[in-house]
Amino acid sequence: SEVGVLYLNNDNETVLRKVIREHDLTFTPLFTAKPHVFVSSASPLARKKALTLEDLAPYPCLSFDQGQSFYLAEEVYSTYHYRQVIKASDRATLLNLMVGLDGYTLCSGIICEELNGSDYCAVKLDSDEVMTIGYLARKGTTISKLGQKYLEEIAKYKDKALR
Repeated sequence: SEVGVLYLNNDNETVLRKVIREHDLTFTPLFTAKPHVFVSSASPLARKKALTLEDLAPYPCLSFDQGQSFYLAEEVYSTYHYRQVIKASDRATLLNLMVGLDGYTLCSGIICEELNGSDYCAVKLDSDEVMTIGYLARKGTTISKLGQKYLEEIAKYKDKALR
């Protein structure tokens, strides 16, 4: 893989910038996004225009368990103390739990209907947090035409991320 997509925020930026430096990588910002709550379209949470962390308290938080530090968590607010957290190691299990338990996960708000179908949605989280979405590449390398096309496709989501 010649590029990797990730986000920086207040909780992970210092550690990730150190890791990026130590591994001779560069981080190039693409756009900023506000945190959203990713839920099943059938969830009671899906009917709201915006949610707070307090609104989420009765529902299980779903998280990818990749055996890594919380600095490398996929979800924003990885250091927040949730009442109930269920960890899954694969996307299908996470999506099934989302539907079956009215669970949620936190995300950038960028969801691909082609990948997830219309059974899921992203609801804005009432938060001052900002996620800088960008990509990693090896220092001093030129990204291929295919890699450039991939980054162009990601950049198309910029407007969705700012809503």
